[in-house]
Amino acid sequence: MSSMGRREFLGRCAAGMGLLGQEPPPPPIPFDLPLVGRVRARPAAEIPASPLSVGFETLDRQLFEPGKAYPRLAALGAKWARCQTGWGRTERRKGEYDFAWLDDVVDTLRKAGIQPWFNLGYGNRLYTPEAPDDFAVGWVPLNDEGARAGWVRFVGRIAEHFRGRVRHWEIWNEPNITNFWKPRKPAAEDYVELVRITAPEIRRRIPDAVLVGGAFAGMPTDYFRRCLEAGMAEFVDRVSYHPYRPVPEKGYEAEVRAWRALAEKHKPGLRFWQGENGCPSRKGGSGALANLEWDELRQAKWVLRRILMDLALEIELTSYYHTVDLVGYRLAAGGPGKTNFKGLLRGEDYSPKPSYFAYQCLAALFDAETRRVEPEVRLAAGAEVQTASFVRRDRPIHAWWVPADLLRGFEAAKAEVAVPEEGFAEPVLVDPLSAGVHALPRARRSGGRWIFPDLPLTDWPLLVLDRSLV
Repeated sequence: MSSMGRREFLGRCAAGMGLLGQEPPPPPIPFDLPLVGRVRARPAAEIPASPLSVGFETLDRQLFEPGKAYPRLAALGAKWARCQTGWGRTERRKGEYDFAWLDDVVDTLRKAGIQPWFNLGYGNRLYTPEAPDDFAVGWVPLNDEGARAGWVRFVGRIAEHFRGRVRHWEIWNEPNITNFWKPRKPAAEDYVELVRITAPEIRRRIPDAVLVGGAFAGMPTDYFRRCLEAGMAEFVDRVSYHPYRPVPEKGYEAEVRAWRALAEKHKPGLRFWQGENGCPSRKGGSGALANLEWDELRQAKWVLRRILMDLALEIELTSYYHTVDLVGYRLAAGGPGKTNFKGLLRGEDYSPKPSYFAYQCLAALFDAETRRVEPEVRLAAGAEVQTASFVRRDRPIHAWWVPADLLRGFEAAKAEVAVPEEGFAEPVLVDPLSAGVHALPRARRSGGRWIFPDLPLTDWPLLVLDRSLV
């Protein structure tokens, strides 16, 4: 795409902010509570800081049209965007670097109030001629001195070029699986060697760079341990992972606890980023979880649960993959490919799915002003319930949901919910699926707590908060 002027850009963003009359879909179950308003969406430009990120990957392979996505992305409220750098797209002749395409991406995102963070990769057929195409996805430049030298030069040039615009750099993508680590089998020691030759080139040009290691597929504890033992923590400031799973909460808290304990032995205080995670909106596409019975409503519920679970565990950054469906997705060139249906926007026309509005509602409430506190929600319910509590501007936000398998039937029920009385002037219920704000006429105070009888118990998060926050 070509660079657009500020007036044109702001005009497109205004169109994406819901000013064309588009609103979130109604809730899938009737709420027996008066609707008194909606959570106002906040574009990224209105939010000073936030832990919420969105995937803007695969432009190294030109798998979507960024110009069509920018207005919706500006209106979403996410403050970060993960971008892949594309060595193969940038250096088409040895020693000649063309960053114009990536300049457009970085500058347009920054105009919208969104900070790009770079996933640095992949290979380059100029240096790995055995790669089947110019994208060289997953082809690692470690097998000969020429490839190593070419990679080091590229890293130095791109760091120099984007100094002052991009501070956060993630090294490679999913090195623990064969799709993205070729031609040899994945080995933690080899990955750390790539980190070892890459990190100094960035730090030399950007002394305050934040380097992110890992980008692991899943949460491979043994591989992570071996990376730490091989010295990865010496070179990086954060560790990222991609915990794809149908039930986002399943085993997750225990894994995060175990990873933190491992990291503490090697680099106390090392923080984690959930760097890539998504859910399809239909069955039969490509990528993780593709062959399961998803639909757009299930995707939206999954998005809410993944983000709130990450925030409840104080993961420093949580990134949703992807902004838009990737039509004809492929790891490399050749063949028509299948659509990766994980986008918040539909790939056919870039229109927003229910998951877009769900994410937008959370982005309005869970910016850097909102911090996690110990859960203080009590429910009189027979089912297993996940709870989380936060504070925003000295006002509480309490969340609860049933961590049920979204691919199976679930019948919403009702339960009595009790939360501490402190911080509430006028409690309301917020449904993030619809952004609906509901009055609580049957609420009462008792023993220092607010008691809310017969509130919905659903397989997606609901929030009780003070009306002043919305």
